[in-house]
Amino acid sequence: MASAAGADPTALGLGQRSGSGAWGGGGGRAAAPVTNDEYEPGVDLAMHPSGFVPTLQNIVSTVNLDCQLDLQQIANSARNAEYNPKRVAAVIMRIRDPKTTALVFASGKMVCTGAKSEDHSKLAARKFARIVQKLGFPARFKDFKIQNIVGSCDVKFPIRLEGLALASGTFANYEPEIFPGLVYRMVEPKIVILVFVSGKIVLTGAKVREEIYTAFENIYPMLVQFRKRQQYR
Repeated sequence: MASAAGADPTALGLGQRSGSGAWGGGGGRAAAPVTNDEYEPGVDLAMHPSGFVPTLQNIVSTVNLDCQLDLQQIANSARNAEYNPKRVAAVIMRIRDPKTTALVFASGKMVCTGAKSEDHSKLAARKFARIVQKLGFPARFKDFKIQNIVGSCDVKFPIRLEGLALASGTFANYEPEIFPGLVYRMVEPKIVILVFVSGKIVLTGAKVREEIYTAFENIYPMLVQFRKRQQYR
């Protein structure tokens, strides 16, 4: 991983350079890399050079139960299920282990959310499918797929969002009067990153967790570059 001072947003697939060859409007001297005491303990630095590992917060998956379903019957018979067709055309089901929520549609399609890992998402989807089976429907478990992975991380230092936005060009959108975070749309991997002045980072749009890790490592040198320096009187 390149040092923060020499980070090139074009090479990283992040932002654009200005005509002068320097980062547009970023301003100021490059911040020093984080010190070792800011690293998360026990991190494999060969895999995560920044010293931080984003935490997976939500996995969204889909599966096809391959049969037509009577949603009212499911809502009347299943525990922890609700059905309000005026609000959403699906039964909302919940289980505690793993703590997840499913939207079950009359077509047999199902969306599972809330899991913290890929394995838990698949386990939860199987449990929901089994519940439907026990209600008398010939449900199967077909075409399971992870649709979105959301991760988060705290880099433990404040960030100058204005400078980061200017340096990133059209890749970033920062309108603090509408939303407090900077929205960064990375091209490769195709991930949307929310950056907050506090140093909190949210990454979404991944299909596999490695995309979350790669996106974070790609943008991390820019976060260090635009680290807010504490003012001393």
